[in-house]
Amino acid sequence: MNTLEGITEFVAVAEHNSFTMAGKSLGVSTAQVSRQITQLESRLKTRLFYRTTRKVTPTEEGTLFYQHCRQILDNLDDAERIISNRQESPQGLIKMTAPFAYGEQFIMPVVLEYMALYPQVSVHCELTNQTLDLVHGGYDLAIRLGHLPDSSMIARQLSTRQQHVCASPAYIDKYGQPETLAELSHHNCLTGNYSNWHFVEDGRSRMIKVSGNLQCISGTVLTKAAKQGMGLIQLPGYYIDDAINSGELLTVLDSYREPNQGIWALFPQNRQLSSKIRKLLDLLAERIS
Repeated sequence: MNTLEGITEFVAVAEHNSFTMAGKSLGVSTAQVSRQITQLESRLKTRLFYRTTRKVTPTEEGTLFYQHCRQILDNLDDAERIISNRQESPQGLIKMTAPFAYGEQFIMPVVLEYMALYPQVSVHCELTNQTLDLVHGGYDLAIRLGHLPDSSMIARQLSTRQQHVCASPAYIDKYGQPETLAELSHHNCLTGNYSNWHFVEDGRSRMIKVSGNLQCISGTVLTKAAKQGMGLIQLPGYYIDDAINSGELLTVLDSYREPNQGIWALFPQNRQLSSKIRKLLDLLAERIS
């Protein structure tokens, strides 16, 4: 027996208080609506409506049944919409934000690849190191790096990053290799926007304030400076892995290294992911993992 049979007609009658209006809203005859309701009441062994020549009103059981049936139909609509969105070719505007240097070097090349795949999509991407308000700014998603503060946003992890402290062999030969966090105060530490480096010591997070003669937001510039022997840097592996593998840079303080940090896509909790956003996230996860 089809347990959903008659549910659509029942909900329509409950919302219109009329068999005739329910039939018109569904595009079927009043007789068919009446027949479905009669069969439904017979199956449930209870009366769902009080009927008079002028009015149709739900019984107590009918009101309770309506609340559950309305939710079921809403869930079915949502399920159909999700599947339909997955089949649709992405189109329309995507408004997003990403950290400036990371977004420029790693996120936007993937976004450009995505736009070539789906030419009906347009993208507005704000590259900034400020933490923007996604809801008030109308953003569909944000790329965030590292530790996430507690928030009402939904997060999807796209990949991870590993921070390293490193220097060139020439720098270490000249100034020595730091063995403890305290020794960083004796070294020239090249930094980005912030002068605090993160470590783990004795199982606890430590934040060490460092200083040096170069401060620059570009990880590429800091990597180049470190290769030239100017000082120590702390950067994610995606900037320096090649230099480490080639021996141009040597890692130090490895025993104090933090665990892998996440690379995240954030989006508002009350915003259903459309096909265009989901496909972009899938491509980002594939390319930057």
